[in-house]
Amino acid sequence: MTDDVRLRRGRGALGFSFFVQGVAFALLVTRIPAIQDRYGISDGLLPAFLAAVPVLAGASSVATEHLVKRVAPSLVLRWAQPLVLLSLLGVGAGGQMWHVAVALGAFGLSVGALDASMNMLGVSLQRAYGRSIMLGFHAAYSLGGILGASAAWAGAHWELSLFVSYLPAVVVLLPLALLGSRRYVDGAAGRGEAVEKGLGSGGFKLLLPLCLVMACAYIGDSTVANWSAKYLQDVLGSSEQMATVPYNVYMVTTLLGRAAGDLGVRRFGAAAVVRGGTLVAAAGFAVVAAAPGAWVGMLGFTLLGIGLCVIVPQTFAAAGRLFPGASDTAVARLNIFNYVGFLIGSPLVGAVGDAWSYRGAMLVPMALVLVTLFQARSFGSEGARYGVRHERRAGDRAVDVGRGGNEV
Repeated sequence: MTDDVRLRRGRGALGFSFFVQGVAFALLVTRIPAIQDRYGISDGLLPAFLAAVPVLAGASSVATEHLVKRVAPSLVLRWAQPLVLLSLLGVGAGGQMWHVAVALGAFGLSVGALDASMNMLGVSLQRAYGRSIMLGFHAAYSLGGILGASAAWAGAHWELSLFVSYLPAVVVLLPLALLGSRRYVDGAAGRGEAVEKGLGSGGFKLLLPLCLVMACAYIGDSTVANWSAKYLQDVLGSSEQMATVPYNVYMVTTLLGRAAGDLGVRRFGAAAVVRGGTLVAAAGFAVVAAAPGAWVGMLGFTLLGIGLCVIVPQTFAAAGRLFPGASDTAVARLNIFNYVGFLIGSPLVGAVGDAWSYRGAMLVPMALVLVTLFQARSFGSEGARYGVRHERRAGDRAVDVGRGGNEV
C-alpha cells in the first residue's frame, strides 16, 4: 500500500472518530434536563456533576501523555472510543444517583484519553500532509454534534427513555468505530523531536496569552453545551423537545463557520477574524441574556456558534506558529486549557445563576470571551494568514494527497 493511500485511509478513519465523538457528546449534553429528572439531581448539585466530567477528563488526558510513551496513540484511541459510547449508555441505564455518578465518571476518564489521542493522531497526520487538515476533523465533530442533537430531539419528541434514546447510536457507531480504528496512522516522527526541543526558556510565558484565550473560549462553549437546554426550558419556558434545539443550532453554525473560516483568514488575517468572532460571540451572549422568549434565545445561540467556532482552531494555529520547532508541545500544553475552561464555565454559570439569575449568569461568559480582544495581537497579522506559506511548507517528508482543506 502506498503512503498516500495509507494516509487517506488514516485521515478518513480519524475523521470518523471525531464524528462519533461529536454524536456521543451531543447526546449527553442535550439531555441534561432529562438526566437531572431521571436521577433526581437538584439544581445545587447539578454543577458538581457537570464539573466532574472535565476534571476527570483533564486527569486522564495528562495520564495519556505518559501512556503513549509506551503504547501507540492509535491503540489508546481504539479502546477509549468504545468506552465513551458504553459509558454514555450507562448514563441512560441506571436508576439511582450513584449509577449516574459512576457512568459520568467513566465518561470523563475515557473522553480525556479519547480527546488526547485523537489530537495526537491529527497533529501527526497534519505533519505528514504538510498543510492544515485539523479544521476538517473539527468540522466532522460538528457534523456529529448535529446528528447527536437531532437524535436527542427525536428522543424527547417521542418521550423515549434515555436508554432507548442512546441505544441506537451505540449499536451502530461502536462496531464502525472499531472497524475504522484498524486504519489509524501513527506518526512518531516529529512528536519526539518537538518534546525534546521543548518550548525553551520563558516559552510557556509566551504561550500564556493563548492559554487564556483558549480557556475563555471553552468557558463560552461549555456554557452552551451544559446550560443551553436547561436555560431554554427553565428560563425561557420552552418544551423539553425544543430545549434540545439550541445545541443543534450551535453545532450547525459552528460547522458552517469552520467551513468558511479559512477563506476569511486568508483574506483578512487571523487576528481580524478572531476579533470579529469575539464580538459576534459576545453579542450572542447578550441576546441570550435579554431574550424575551425561546426563539430570540435561539438567535443568540446561533450567533454564539458563528463567533466561537473560529477562536479555538486559530488559537491552536497561532501556538504552532509561535513555536515552529516545538509545535506539538505547544499544542499539547494549550489543549489542557480547554478542560480548564469547561471546569470553570459550568460551575461558574451555575453558581451565578443560583445566587443571582441565570440571565445574569450569561453575562459572565460574555465578559470573559471579550478578553480575547486584548490578546488578538498574539494571533499575528500578515504572516498568520492561514493556509498560505506556513501551512504548505516545502519538504521532502511532506505528502500532499488531495486538495480539499476540509476533506475528511
